[in-house]
Amino acid sequence: MITAIDKNSALVLIDLQKGVVKMETAHPTKDVLGNAVKLINIFRNKNLPIVVVNVNPIDASWTKTRVESPSVPKSFVTQFIVKGIIQIGGYLEIVPEIITHPHDIFVTKQTWNAFYRTPLHQELRKRGITGIVLAGISTSKGVEGTARAASELGYNISFASDAMTDPIMEAHNNSLRNIFPRIGETGTTQEIIDKLQIRK
Repeated sequence: MITAIDKNSALVLIDLQKGVVKMETAHPTKDVLGNAVKLINIFRNKNLPIVVVNVNPIDASWTKTRVESPSVPKSFVTQFIVKGIIQIGGYLEIVPEIITHPHDIFVTKQTWNAFYRTPLHQELRKRGITGIVLAGISTSKGVEGTARAASELGYNISFASDAMTDPIMEAHNNSLRNIFPRIGETGTTQEIIDKLQIRK
């Protein structure tokens, strides 16, 4: 339940980029993007910052470690080929539904956490931000990874439950039911909008 939105809050949109939105997800991405646009509109109306995050994991340290289920290629040759595919295919580009402005904060991350080795925390601190509203894809990775770091850094976190999704429904539900309530407040896009509309 959303009890309040901090006076100094930022909207943080996770990985709403062409390569990620193409994934098969538990909820229609059209609905997720539609709700993200509603959040963008209210944040712009209230002159609050918007953070647009994308992910490019190629060459990240974690891609070279041992894992049972690799999510990115490990060999130099394959990574070189994938880099070309990413560039040509516009994998990193934010989808056209998400209309950005030059004064938005743009962050490219290499891990699930948008704070790790990025200027995000510094940019938010410069603006006096104390709370963030999180949305994006995917719930159990980019959103949860960023939320855990935001909690450690002391931000008040609100999760827009219908402005995020995951390739795996069970993973999405686990984040919403078992993780997010322990580090923030969860509500619908409309509930967040309602709280922002009464904000002076």
